[in-house]
Amino acid sequence: MKIDVLTLFPEFFDNLRNFSVIGRALEKGLFSFNTVNIRDYSKDKHKRVDDYPYGGGPGMVMKPEPIYEALTSIKGKDSFVIYLSPKGKLYDQETAKFLSNKEHIILLCGHYEGIDNRIIENYVDMVLSIGDYVLTGGEIPAMVVIDSVVRLLPGVLSSEESYVDESHYNGLLEYPQYTRPRVFNGFEVPEILLSGNHEKISKWRKYQSLKNTYLNRPDLLEKRELSEEEKRILEEIKMQK
Repeated sequence: MKIDVLTLFPEFFDNLRNFSVIGRALEKGLFSFNTVNIRDYSKDKHKRVDDYPYGGGPGMVMKPEPIYEALTSIKGKDSFVIYLSPKGKLYDQETAKFLSNKEHIILLCGHYEGIDNRIIENYVDMVLSIGDYVLTGGEIPAMVVIDSVVRLLPGVLSSEESYVDESHYNGLLEYPQYTRPRVFNGFEVPEILLSGNHEKISKWRKYQSLKNTYLNRPDLLEKRELSEEEKRILEEIKMQK
């Protein structure tokens, strides 16, 4: 996979190249990563990339010409262009899995009051939001997308099991995790996890996963088709609440 980021602040991504799983994946050549400074494509002598909005209103809007020139300099027939904006579709694990199958992702980071909508209408394939709040720019959302997508690429994590049990991968939140010491400040690890009985541990984890989802993100249960066993466990959880 190839990932390009169009941004006014390419230095924002410098540390990403050395960051944990992402840095190791880059070293292994499992994906390539590049930043493009939109300002480099401005024809203004002061490298200006924004202007006042038509119709009035506060703030500035990023001009279409520099974005278009930056985009066309790297865009190919297999490119998939994403604009990061609070006006977009809410980003989730299913979208991350969808994007992990793309050959070339271009992430467009806006600033100020956003970008000229003609770019969005004509040159963007998807508009994504990482949450119902507003950030200063699209750089942090772009990093979120990069991290969540790259870790799904073959060979990035040690095994498929490293992410298939994680929160959201199967539509549920993950079960609680514990490690040594067995007793910490008087609090003990659940006895069943020390039993060595993998069948009982698996059932306990499924119960805890459903419980976490029911208590913290019940909306996820509405989107997921539950098995008969999961329905039975969920009824048990509801009765104990």
